[in-house]
Amino acid sequence: MAIPGSALCARCLARSFNPRTFQASHRKIYTYRLPKSLPSRPVKRHIQSQQFKPFVPPSPSSLPKAAPPKTYRRTRKWGRRLVYLALGLGATYEFDQHFFYASLTRSARTFWLSLIVATDYKINFRAHPLLYDSIQDLHLRNAERLFDLLRTNGGLYLKIGQAIAMQSAILPPEFQKMFSKMFDDAPQNDWKDAEKVILEDFGKTPEELFGVSFAGEPGKGVMERTARASASVAQVHWARLANGDEVAIKIQKREIAQQVGWDLWAFKVVTRIYTWWFDLPLYSLVPYISERLLLETDFVNEADNAERMGQLVAGESRLRGRVYIPKVYRELSSHRVMTAEWIEGVRLWDKETLTRPWHGGWRQGSPGCRGTPLDPPNRQKIAEIIREHPLKEHLKPKRDSWKGSNGSGGLGVSLKDCMQTMVDLFSAQMFLWGLCHCDPHPGNIFIRRLPCGKPELVLIDHGLYVQMQPEFRHQYSLFWKSLMTFDNKTIGEIVRSWGINNPDVFASATLMRPYTGGDNSTSAGIKRTMSKQEQRERTYEMQQQMQKGIREVLADEKKWPRELVFIGRNMRIVQGNNQYLGAPVNRIKIMGGWASRSLVDSPDLGYRERLLNFGRHVLFRFVLFSSDVLFYSSKVAQFFGRKQNLEDDMEASMKKVAVDMGFELNHSVFEG
Repeated sequence: MAIPGSALCARCLARSFNPRTFQASHRKIYTYRLPKSLPSRPVKRHIQSQQFKPFVPPSPSSLPKAAPPKTYRRTRKWGRRLVYLALGLGATYEFDQHFFYASLTRSARTFWLSLIVATDYKINFRAHPLLYDSIQDLHLRNAERLFDLLRTNGGLYLKIGQAIAMQSAILPPEFQKMFSKMFDDAPQNDWKDAEKVILEDFGKTPEELFGVSFAGEPGKGVMERTARASASVAQVHWARLANGDEVAIKIQKREIAQQVGWDLWAFKVVTRIYTWWFDLPLYSLVPYISERLLLETDFVNEADNAERMGQLVAGESRLRGRVYIPKVYRELSSHRVMTAEWIEGVRLWDKETLTRPWHGGWRQGSPGCRGTPLDPPNRQKIAEIIREHPLKEHLKPKRDSWKGSNGSGGLGVSLKDCMQTMVDLFSAQMFLWGLCHCDPHPGNIFIRRLPCGKPELVLIDHGLYVQMQPEFRHQYSLFWKSLMTFDNKTIGEIVRSWGINNPDVFASATLMRPYTGGDNSTSAGIKRTMSKQEQRERTYEMQQQMQKGIREVLADEKKWPRELVFIGRNMRIVQGNNQYLGAPVNRIKIMGGWASRSLVDSPDLGYRERLLNFGRHVLFRFVLFSSDVLFYSSKVAQFFGRKQNLEDDMEASMKKVAVDMGFELNHSVFEG
C-alpha cells in the first residue's frame, strides 16, 4: 500500500504558508511501504499554521510563588546529637584518665568483652560449633580475649587472673595453657608518683620520713628511687636508714586506690551475669573473694599478718630457727606504704644456686641469716653512683662473696630440708593455727644458709591470708586424717556438712592425687553415660559433665566453706613447689601427720578429747608407713634413672581420673 506524502523543509516552515507556492515547489510524491503485518490506519499530518515567534523569558509577575528552601532539620538535629555525644565521650574519657586513672574505661572494656565472650559461648558451645571448627578453637579464642583483657587492664585484674590460673583445673586446657603465663609483674611507676603516695599518707617527704639523702649527705641514710621489683599493686624500693638498718619499702601504686573499687564492682557484676547466663553457682563466692583481694591492698592488714605469723612461728618449737618472718617497721608504715626488713637470700625457684657447693667459709651463714646485721655499703661508691646516675641508681651492694671468686658457688643446702620446712610451715598454718598464707609461690620464699649448714626459710608478702574458724579447722584436720585411713563414712559426713554432694571429686582435689578409697560412683556413672561418639561430641559431653561436677561440689552454696577457695590455692602451689624441686619429700605423709597431730595439740579442744586423739594419732603413725613405701619406691626408681618423681606420677594419675570425671588437667603451676 502506498501513502502519498510531502517532504517539508525548514525554509517552508520559516516562511508564511502559501498553498500555491507549496504546490509549485513540492511536486515530488514519496511512496512508503509498510510491512504487511501492520494494520492500515489513516496518517495524521501536523502542519504549523501560526506565525513564528522567538522565545522570550516569562516576566516574574507571571510565575507562580517559589517553594520554600529545604532546611534538613532532622539531619541537622542528629548531626548535633552526634557532635554532643562525641564531645561528651571525649570529655568523660579525659576526666576518667586524669581523675579516675582509667577506671571507667577499664570497666567499660570489661563489660564489652564479657558480653562478647558470653554471646560467643551461647551461640557456639555445642558439639558442632557454628562459627568454629571445634570446641577447642572456641576455648582458645576466648582464652586469648580474656588474657589480653587482664593484661591490658592491669592492676587488680592481674590478681584476679592469678586466682583464675591457680584454680584452672576446672577450666578447659586452652584456658590452662594461656593463664599459666599470667605473672604478677608490671612496669614500675615514676618516682614522682611514689613520692606523692608517701607525702599523702605521712605528710612528709621521703627524705624527712626515712632520714635519707638523695645527694649522699654524710650522717643520713640512702634510698634507691629505682624500684627493685614492680608488681600489679605495688613496687619495692631498697633503702638503708641512718641507724644502719636495710629495709624494703613497699609503695602502693597511686592509681590502685581509685581503681580497686571499680575493678571489684565490675568483677561482681560480670560474675553475677555469668552465674545466671551459664547456670553455674559462682556468685556466692564473689563477696568473700572480693573481701580478700581488697584486704590485700591494705598494707596495715599485711603488717598485722606478718607480725602475727612471726609470733606463731616463734612459739612453735618444731619451726623455731627454721623459719624467719621479716620485721615490720610500724612507724614507717601506713595503709599504702609498708617498711619491712630487707632480705638477702636465694629464691626457691633457683635450684642450681641452692644446691651448688658453699664457698662462704666454715661455720658461716649467708648474709642476714637469723636477722644478723648486713655489712654497710661503701659511702664513697654510693656518692659516685648518685652523681653519675641520679635516676637509675643501684646503691645496694651485691653481697655474693659466698659464691666464690668465679661465682660458681651456691648455698650448698639440701632441697629435701627446704621442702620439709616449707610443708611443715604451711601444714602448721592450716591444721594448727588456722591462719593460712595463700600466696606461697617461689617468688615469696627466700632460702638462706645457717652457720650449721641447714636452710632457713624466709616467708614474705603477707597480704593474702585466710583465717579459719576453729570448728572448720578441726573438721578439715579430721577430713585429711580420714583421707589417709580411707574412712569413707567420716569423709562423707564432713563433706556433706559443707554442702558438697560429690566426695570423690573433692577428696581427689584435696590430695592433689586420685582418691581411690571411695566407691568411685562419680567415675563409674560418667563412664556409663559416655557413649562411643565422634571426638567432638565426646569433648562436648565431657565438658557438660564438668559443669555438672562443679554444681555438685557447690551444691549448697550457704554451707560451702569460703576458705576452701584459697586453701586449695595454697595446697596447689605447695604441691607445685615440691614437684618443681623433684619431689624430695613425701608431702602427703607430712600433711597427714600434721593434721592428726593438730587434733592433739589444739587448745580449742577439751582435755579428754585431746587425750583420745593422742591414742588415735599413735595408731595413725603406723598407717602412714604404707605412704612411705610408695614414696621410697619412687625414689629408688629415680636413682636408677627414672625421670618422673612421685608428684609427677600423682599428677599423671590425677589427669587420667579427671578426664573420666569431665575435667582436663594440662598445665604446670610454674610453667614459664
